[in-house]
Amino acid sequence: MRAFSTILATLLAVSGFSMEQVSREETKMIGIEIRTSNAPEAAPIDIPKHWEKFSAENIFERIPNKKSHDVIGLYCEYEGDFTQPYTFVIGCEVESLDDIPEGMVGKMVPASKYARFPVSGDFPQSLINTWKRIWQTDLQRTYTCDFELYGEKFQGEGQELDIYIAVE
Repeated sequence: MRAFSTILATLLAVSGFSMEQVSREETKMIGIEIRTSNAPEAAPIDIPKHWEKFSAENIFERIPNKKSHDVIGLYCEYEGDFTQPYTFVIGCEVESLDDIPEGMVGKMVPASKYARFPVSGDFPQSLINTWKRIWQTDLQRTYTCDFELYGEKFQGEGQELDIYIAVE
Protein backbone atom coordinates (compact mmCIF):
# COMPACT_ATOMS: atom_id res chain seq x y z
CA MET A 1 0.00 0.00 0.00
CA ARG A 2 2.84 2.43 0.79
CA ALA A 3 4.30 1.96 -2.69
CA PHE A 4 0.90 2.62 -4.26
CA SER A 5 0.49 5.81 -2.21
CA THR A 6 3.96 7.02 -3.18
CA ILE A 7 3.33 6.38 -6.88
CA LEU A 8 -0.09 8.04 -6.73
CA ALA A 9 1.30 11.09 -4.89
CA THR A 10 4.07 11.42 -7.51
CA LEU A 11 1.62 11.17 -10.42
CA LEU A 12 -0.73 13.68 -8.83
CA ALA A 13 2.12 16.13 -8.10
CA VAL A 14 3.36 15.89 -11.70
CA SER A 15 -0.14 16.80 -12.89
CA GLY A 16 -0.25 19.81 -10.53
CA PHE A 17 -2.52 17.97 -8.09
CA SER A 18 -0.84 17.27 -4.76
CA MET A 19 -1.69 14.77 -2.05
CA GLU A 20 -0.03 13.62 1.15
CA GLN A 21 -0.93 10.62 3.30
CA VAL A 22 -1.44 11.44 6.99
CA SER A 23 -2.85 9.73 10.07
CA ARG A 24 -5.37 11.47 12.28
CA GLU A 25 -6.68 10.62 15.72
CA GLU A 26 -10.36 10.11 16.46
CA THR A 27 -12.16 13.43 16.86
CA LYS A 28 -15.58 14.59 18.00
CA MET A 29 -17.58 17.29 16.30
CA ILE A 30 -20.88 19.09 16.69
CA GLY A 31 -22.76 20.74 13.87
CA ILE A 32 -25.81 20.73 11.63
CA GLU A 33 -26.53 17.96 9.15
CA ILE A 34 -28.34 17.27 5.91
CA ARG A 35 -28.74 14.17 3.78
CA THR A 36 -27.76 14.74 0.13
CA SER A 37 -25.88 13.26 -2.82
CA ASN A 38 -23.58 14.42 -5.61
CA ALA A 39 -26.41 14.21 -8.14
CA PRO A 40 -26.63 17.42 -10.22
CA GLU A 41 -30.03 18.26 -8.74
CA ALA A 42 -28.87 17.80 -5.12
CA ALA A 43 -25.40 18.79 -3.87
CA PRO A 44 -24.98 21.97 -5.98
CA ILE A 45 -28.12 23.28 -4.26
CA ASP A 46 -28.17 21.51 -0.88
CA ILE A 47 -24.60 22.16 0.25
CA PRO A 48 -24.51 25.96 -0.45
CA LYS A 49 -27.90 26.34 1.28
CA HIS A 50 -26.56 24.36 4.25
CA TRP A 51 -23.56 26.72 4.47
CA GLU A 52 -25.99 29.67 4.35
CA LYS A 53 -27.93 28.16 7.25
CA PHE A 54 -24.70 27.65 9.23
CA SER A 55 -23.92 31.35 8.79
CA ALA A 56 -27.43 32.80 9.11
CA GLU A 57 -28.23 30.85 12.31
CA ASN A 58 -24.82 31.67 13.81
CA ILE A 59 -24.15 27.95 14.39
CA PHE A 60 -20.42 28.47 14.96
CA GLU A 61 -21.07 30.64 18.03
CA ARG A 62 -23.64 28.18 19.41
CA ILE A 63 -21.32 25.13 19.39
CA PRO A 64 -20.04 24.48 22.94
CA ASN A 65 -16.56 23.28 23.92
CA LYS A 66 -14.86 24.08 20.58
CA LYS A 67 -11.22 23.04 20.36
CA SER A 68 -10.37 25.77 17.81
CA HIS A 69 -11.83 28.27 15.38
CA ASP A 70 -11.60 25.76 12.52
CA VAL A 71 -14.78 24.76 10.69
CA ILE A 72 -15.29 21.26 9.31
CA GLY A 73 -17.44 20.11 6.40
CA LEU A 74 -17.88 16.37 7.14
CA TYR A 75 -19.05 13.76 4.63
CA CYS A 76 -20.19 10.57 6.36
CA GLU A 77 -22.77 7.77 6.43
CA TYR A 78 -22.21 6.99 2.76
CA GLU A 79 -24.68 4.52 1.24
CA GLY A 80 -21.93 3.35 -1.10
CA ASP A 81 -19.34 5.30 -3.03
CA PHE A 82 -19.31 9.04 -3.82
CA THR A 83 -22.18 8.62 -6.31
CA GLN A 84 -24.56 7.48 -3.56
CA PRO A 85 -26.35 9.53 -0.86
CA TYR A 86 -24.39 10.63 2.23
CA THR A 87 -24.73 12.89 5.27
CA PHE A 88 -23.05 16.31 5.20
CA VAL A 89 -22.35 18.02 8.54
CA ILE A 90 -20.97 21.53 9.04
CA GLY A 91 -19.52 22.16 12.46
CA CYS A 92 -16.49 22.24 14.70
CA GLU A 93 -14.24 19.83 16.55
CA VAL A 94 -15.20 19.74 20.24
CA GLU A 95 -13.80 18.44 23.51
CA SER A 96 -16.97 16.49 24.35
CA LEU A 97 -20.32 15.37 22.95
CA ASP A 98 -21.98 15.76 26.35
CA ASP A 99 -23.72 19.05 25.47
CA ILE A 100 -25.24 18.97 21.97
CA PRO A 101 -27.52 21.99 21.34
CA GLU A 102 -31.04 21.42 20.06
CA GLY A 103 -31.12 21.13 16.27
CA MET A 104 -27.51 19.97 16.09
CA VAL A 105 -25.84 16.57 16.00
CA GLY A 106 -22.68 15.08 17.44
CA LYS A 107 -20.43 12.92 15.27
CA MET A 108 -17.36 10.81 15.94
CA VAL A 109 -14.75 11.00 13.20
CA PRO A 110 -12.76 7.76 13.51
CA ALA A 111 -8.99 7.58 13.64
CA SER A 112 -7.81 6.76 10.15
CA LYS A 113 -5.24 7.18 7.45
CA TYR A 114 -6.18 10.03 5.14
CA ALA A 115 -5.09 11.36 1.80
CA ARG A 116 -4.82 15.12 2.36
CA PHE A 117 -5.40 17.37 -0.64
CA PRO A 118 -4.57 21.07 -0.26
CA VAL A 119 -6.99 23.42 -2.02
CA SER A 120 -6.20 27.01 -2.98
CA GLY A 121 -7.29 29.49 -5.57
CA ASP A 122 -10.61 30.93 -6.64
CA PHE A 123 -13.13 29.60 -4.12
CA PRO A 124 -15.51 27.77 -4.48
CA GLN A 125 -14.38 26.71 -7.96
CA SER A 126 -11.03 25.45 -6.62
CA LEU A 127 -12.89 23.23 -4.15
CA ILE A 128 -15.25 21.88 -6.82
CA ASN A 129 -12.35 21.17 -9.18
CA THR A 130 -10.38 19.36 -6.47
CA TRP A 131 -13.34 17.12 -5.60
CA LYS A 132 -13.83 16.28 -9.30
CA ARG A 133 -10.17 15.28 -9.57
CA ILE A 134 -10.37 13.21 -6.37
CA TRP A 135 -13.33 11.30 -7.81
CA GLN A 136 -11.17 10.41 -10.82
CA THR A 137 -8.32 8.95 -8.74
CA ASP A 138 -7.82 5.29 -7.88
CA LEU A 139 -7.61 5.96 -4.13
CA GLN A 140 -8.61 2.99 -2.00
CA ARG A 141 -11.27 4.96 -0.11
CA THR A 142 -13.00 3.60 2.99
CA TYR A 143 -16.09 5.84 2.68
CA THR A 144 -16.23 6.22 6.46
CA CYS A 145 -15.66 9.96 7.01
CA ASP A 146 -14.11 12.48 4.65
CA PHE A 147 -13.90 16.17 5.47
CA GLU A 148 -12.93 19.66 4.45
CA LEU A 149 -10.96 21.60 7.06
CA TYR A 150 -11.40 25.38 6.95
CA GLY A 151 -8.65 26.73 9.21
CA GLU A 152 -6.79 30.03 9.59
CA LYS A 153 -5.51 29.97 6.01
CA PHE A 154 -9.08 30.01 4.74
CA GLN A 155 -9.87 33.25 6.55
CA GLY A 156 -7.07 35.11 4.73
CA GLU A 157 -6.80 36.31 1.17
CA GLY A 158 -5.79 32.95 -0.29
CA GLN A 159 -8.79 30.99 1.00
CA GLU A 160 -6.73 27.81 1.43
CA LEU A 161 -8.23 24.66 2.94
CA ASP A 162 -7.57 20.92 3.05
CA ILE A 163 -9.69 17.96 1.98
CA TYR A 164 -9.09 14.73 3.91
CA ILE A 165 -10.16 11.45 2.27
CA ALA A 166 -10.20 8.33 4.48
CA VAL A 167 -8.13 5.60 2.83
CA GLU A 168 -7.28 1.97 3.54
